[in-house]
Amino acid sequence: MPTPRLFIDASVFIAAAASPAGGSAAVLELGRRGRVRLVTSKRVLVEAVRNTRQKLPAEALLRLYQYIGTVPLRIVAAPTEAEIARVSETVAEKDVHVLAAALKARADVLVTLDRRHLLTPEVCMASRMVIQMPGEFLQELEP
Repeated sequence: MPTPRLFIDASVFIAAAASPAGGSAAVLELGRRGRVRLVTSKRVLVEAVRNTRQKLPAEALLRLYQYIGTVPLRIVAAPTEAEIARVSETVAEKDVHVLAAALKARADVLVTLDRRHLLTPEVCMASRMVIQMPGEFLQELEP
């Protein structure tokens, strides 16, 4: 079975920084151990750092930087205007870049905690992408 390629949304990085024992941190740890391939975008990382800095204690920001520095991450190139346009009707404007980058990266799964904008049946069907919360992905992963 090929190693799954996961696109990691900012919400997962933020949750891992806030809770090193949670599901988001477990997904990043799978990437560190090579059980999954992790992909994200520069814009997602910038968003994760910004929100962690604004909303969480300094030790969470340090954990986030440690994840970024020690977990193998492939950074996908920014989506083109055409790639953005293809999904602009599918998802809320603030998350268009996430879905477009995940599709560009040819991710097997988009891992996110964003129930409101990304984890909807409409987005899953329109994008033809598997979109899961960290816990869902972990439950389906073979031991």
